[in-house]
Amino acid sequence: MAQYREAAGHDQRIAAITLDEHTVVRRNPDIEHERATAIADLLEDNSFAPASGRRGPFSLHLAIEENRLNLDIRSAADGTTETIVLPLAPFRRIVKDYFIVCESYYDAVRGGRLGQVEAIDMGRRGLHNEGSEKLAERLADRVVMDDKQRGASSRCSASCTYGAR
Repeated sequence: MAQYREAAGHDQRIAAITLDEHTVVRRNPDIEHERATAIADLLEDNSFAPASGRRGPFSLHLAIEENRLNLDIRSAADGTTETIVLPLAPFRRIVKDYFIVCESYYDAVRGGRLGQVEAIDMGRRGLHNEGSEKLAERLADRVVMDDKQRGASSRCSASCTYGAR
């Protein structure tokens, strides 16, 4: 990761993430925990480079408008901004299934059914991977990011779009 940043000649990473309070709906504590974890994972040792060539580090603001996820990217280096807009329709099934599985997972954990937790978690990871791949495909010509980043981005996007206004 550090080699990528050094090769780029500047700090190509996400330094901060904010969620639009008007369009990203607050949910139950389990989903809020999932969001917080995904955001923390995104911020930890990441590499992120918009295809536009803007220099980082970047602040990323996520909002949902007209059934689309807007990623507003602001460069801390020069203050310039750009927005990447992703239609949510291709992610609807994955997001819905992901949160059904998450609810089952949290129910199994709370109910002490630890034997089910592992099996449910495998299903959750499978959906997570599917979402990561779809997100990587949709962003391929717009952003360069590492594999870990794709996974955390997928979880963050899913938790932001679940039940979007």
